[in-house]
Amino acid sequence: MANADTPEDAIAARKNGAEGIGLCRTEHMFFGADRIKAVRKMIMAVTTEQRKASLDVLLPYQRSDFEGIFRAMDGLPVTIRLLDPPLHEFLPEGDLDAIVHEVAEETGMKEDVILSQIEKLSEVNPMLGFRGCRLGISYPELTEMQARAIFEAAASMQKQGVTVLPELMVPLVGTPQELGHQVNVIREVAKKVFAETGHTVSYKVGTMIEIPRAALIADEIAEEAEFFSFGTNDLTQMTFGYSRDDVAKFLPIYLAKGILQNDPFEVLDQRGVGQLVKMATEKGRAARPNLKVGVCGEHGGEPSSVAFFAEVGLDYVSCSPFRVPIARLAAAQVVA
Repeated sequence: MANADTPEDAIAARKNGAEGIGLCRTEHMFFGADRIKAVRKMIMAVTTEQRKASLDVLLPYQRSDFEGIFRAMDGLPVTIRLLDPPLHEFLPEGDLDAIVHEVAEETGMKEDVILSQIEKLSEVNPMLGFRGCRLGISYPELTEMQARAIFEAAASMQKQGVTVLPELMVPLVGTPQELGHQVNVIREVAKKVFAETGHTVSYKVGTMIEIPRAALIADEIAEEAEFFSFGTNDLTQMTFGYSRDDVAKFLPIYLAKGILQNDPFEVLDQRGVGQLVKMATEKGRAARPNLKVGVCGEHGGEPSSVAFFAEVGLDYVSCSPFRVPIARLAAAQVVA
């Protein structure tokens, strides 16, 4: 499978032999010049009504993107990750005064209101902060909009004869209650859209396993999840306690002194992170025998990591479209 965020990526992935999309990152759709203003209005919203108004503007853009991806992947599964990064990532770069001024120009909001909202978004450690499912739980209307865009696109494509297999993935789950909340929101939206369109689409809801706690209680998570996808980038970061953004300061020294044999963000740490993957797969399938399990981190395109994933019984790996041939070869060698 391939990681693909746009219809163009999906077409490239299919040409390279991908058997589906294992990771579609919806946040990448938000950065388009025609939609970033609405995204920033949504972020700056003070009330739920303001936030919903901005999300209503974004809905048709997301729906159109999903239609293109479903069309390109006709007959193949598409795993769509709901919004994951911290909201401040959608703000313009620069000094604070410049950001406030630019957002005020775009949104028509007062600069003091914008400054207050930006200060609220500021985090000491954003990678462990207000992101992933925490966004959708705090702002259910965000999950509702994304789910509606997915289901409306799926119903539309199905009417046109395209075989759609959507899989909605909830990110950064650490408790079954978090996942349960988001699953309920998604299923309610699905019911509404299917009633409105007169078309029912078969779909799955699952989660990324990227927090060590989720791996440790994977049997409980599997009671809510129909599939697991290991986000090995974040799982590695949280298991080692290494910040991906800062690891370059010491990793070359560790490699030179033999403290580490490989960069764990490039080659899977099989003794540590790999054991979490193995355990979570076993516990998940003990609770749900038909659980679909895969990987969507950078390790999905690295041959020795792919071999390990195959050995522990994962169903698929997902990597960038251009690494698909390498991953296919590595997987074939394991099977052989």
